[in-house]
Amino acid sequence: MMADGGRIVGVDVGGTFTDLVLIDGETGAVRLAKAPSTPDNQAFGVLAALDEAEAALADVDLIVHGTTTTTNAVLERKFSRTGLITTAGFRDVLELGRRTRPAPYGMVGAHRPIIPRDLRLEVAERMDAAGGVVTPLDEAGVAAAARWLLDAGCEALVIHFLHAYANPAHEVRAAEIAGTLWPNAYVTMGHALLAESREYERGVTAAVNASVQPLLERYLARLVDELATKGYRKDVLVMNGNGGMVSARLVAREAAKTVMSGPASGVIAAARTGRAAGIGDLITYDMGGTSTDVALIRDAVPAVSSEIEVDYALPIHVPMVDVRTVGAGGGSIAHVDAAGLLQVGPESAGAAPGPICYGRGGMRPTISDANLLLGRLDPARLKSVEGGVTAEAVAAIFAAEIGAPLGLDATGAAAAVIEVANARMAGAIRMVSVSLGADPRDFALFAFGGAGPLHAAALAREMGAPRVLVPARPGVTNALGCALADLRHDFVRTLNRPLDAVDEAALHGIFAEQIAEGEALLDRESVAMCGREKFHSVDMQFTGQSHVLNVPLEGPTPTRNGLRERFAAVYFARFGIELTGARVNLVNVATSVIGERPAVDLAALIDPAGRRGSLREAETARRPVWFKGGWRPTPVYRREWLPLRFTLKGPAVIEQMDATVLVGPGDRATGDAIGDILIDVTGAAE
Repeated sequence: MMADGGRIVGVDVGGTFTDLVLIDGETGAVRLAKAPSTPDNQAFGVLAALDEAEAALADVDLIVHGTTTTTNAVLERKFSRTGLITTAGFRDVLELGRRTRPAPYGMVGAHRPIIPRDLRLEVAERMDAAGGVVTPLDEAGVAAAARWLLDAGCEALVIHFLHAYANPAHEVRAAEIAGTLWPNAYVTMGHALLAESREYERGVTAAVNASVQPLLERYLARLVDELATKGYRKDVLVMNGNGGMVSARLVAREAAKTVMSGPASGVIAAARTGRAAGIGDLITYDMGGTSTDVALIRDAVPAVSSEIEVDYALPIHVPMVDVRTVGAGGGSIAHVDAAGLLQVGPESAGAAPGPICYGRGGMRPTISDANLLLGRLDPARLKSVEGGVTAEAVAAIFAAEIGAPLGLDATGAAAAVIEVANARMAGAIRMVSVSLGADPRDFALFAFGGAGPLHAAALAREMGAPRVLVPARPGVTNALGCALADLRHDFVRTLNRPLDAVDEAALHGIFAEQIAEGEALLDRESVAMCGREKFHSVDMQFTGQSHVLNVPLEGPTPTRNGLRERFAAVYFARFGIELTGARVNLVNVATSVIGERPAVDLAALIDPAGRRGSLREAETARRPVWFKGGWRPTPVYRREWLPLRFTLKGPAVIEQMDATVLVGPGDRATGDAIGDILIDVTGAAE
């Protein structure tokens, strides 16, 4: 077991940069690194970040990695060739879908199933909804289907039978038969990953898992080999989308659970930071180079959902931190469309060539370029600048491509790009707040990512959030979340019966089994833990509804009446409606078992020795910055030099290695005891 004072590396691969945090538990020292991501092989970006941090890998005790390998594969539909064996008559289960469409208006768009129809084969077998055998399994048919799919070039296999959540015997036997023929371990049983009803969602989840297994395992094998050649001898842990971790040796078995792992790690860091700052209710706002991710935290606990739809008709029903994403990041490209409307994103300049101002060959205007033209970014401090691109050159491109079609000069074009980008990001914030029954006025906006603190105050004012919390290291918060994350195991079992028919003792027995299994898994971990925690919930619905609501519980021994009352309270909080007398259905029973990691001193993220005694000593320059109403002379501060508890009134620009914080005119910024910045936006904007 790793000592509490070991050296921990958290590393997160983003669309533009690979971020790294190295925490020395013995000395309290923190090292940071930010290297360009390498999309063709993410391992090279990870190694570059380790080199920049001068990490002696032989002395590192633990590496925790957040990867976008599976997320990118899902969003870009770059899957390994996969086959499906399913119940006779249900070949098209992956295309059933729900009553949704890709665009809200017009008959446009199409649904592309993960596995094409010619690679979906049927065999005779059937279970009923209670788990009784209706048709025995055709074992010879399973073997023939597996051979056919192998001959068709499939690398991975899904076995997905009707009602396997109620009785998995046929799936288990089919996997045994296929396993004797399949040349690798990429065989996914639908019930093993998701033991709940709804054949479409379970099938899609299993198909995603199988289709990304080879991709994830090959990537991690390359990374582990490269780390070993540089002296690292310990385990590599990989972030899951639920905010927990799993060993790289095991993660490919349930590869679908790593989807959205990078955004999840940032939310975990936000919850830890908010708890330390005494602010438990947060809307997290992570604006990086490629996209913006938003999530909701109540009482310092991130919202976790098992009903995430990562892309249209791609529901992945495993527990994941409920993060919503829009294609608006610092590298998002702005253009004027054929209708004469200004559009920002979702196309991104990415890491290569990047925005124009990076000097790496980019020639299309982006959000980062707009912030540069408005004086909010210092060209001399931009990360990864390799060439001599001047602000004048950027302005000329903005004037030609954005300004000319809209009748604006370069400054007006840049301001318009920021306004459109802010509108898109405000929409994402509404998705996780107003649409879920939460009032933004009751939350602080937690701003991170390399670009988030530049836009946060304006967004908070528009949404009505009273203040912004900017952590000590906003640009590497996702990597910090990897280093802070707990161990976590989630369990779900379907009951799907009327609440009045639920046997309370049997329900309590299910919770007890889930707790015991989670405890046993934690006992086998090789990572230091300082405590354990359990969270219990159920999924419930009114009889006849198609979707469920998750109902958190206070313990593993609820009563039927208690469940009914809790469901009514959750339903009212979400929809503002009381439905008395309606029949209630208990669908799923869920438990999360968490192994808590030793605490990290967040105040050490900025070296206390570098702080100055006054604001004047922390000021590095003054320059004109554009705000609504025109250019304003604005002081520029170096964040690492700011006094621990400071107060300043905007306008101001606060620069640090990994991000830039913008304080608008009339806003008030203060520092807290652990190095966070709180921006109060309730004053009258000047």
